[in-house]
Amino acid sequence: MLIGAAIIPLGAFAMVTIVSIGVPIARAYAKRVEQGARRVELPPETTARFERMEQAIDAIAVEVERISEAQRFTTKLLAERGSAALSAASPSDIERRQP
Repeated sequence: MLIGAAIIPLGAFAMVTIVSIGVPIARAYAKRVEQGARRVELPPETTARFERMEQAIDAIAVEVERISEAQRFTTKLLAERGSAALSAASPSDIERRQP
């Protein structure tokens, strides 16, 4: 009976020891595995391709901005031309144009 009663505290002590040593080891291993996955470097061909893509996207952005500026300018000219034509026309001309 005495031996059976001593096994439970010894087992609990062994479990606490194993867990207190095993948890930090498991965490360190998991951290090492996770950092190893982050260190993967891309091949030089892929890096060069990404750089070319970035330059192409920048060039497209500049061209789109030029197009939008030209569109704003054209819209402004058409609006000014329309208002100038309306102000120069006589009221009888405007009435004839309306259905």
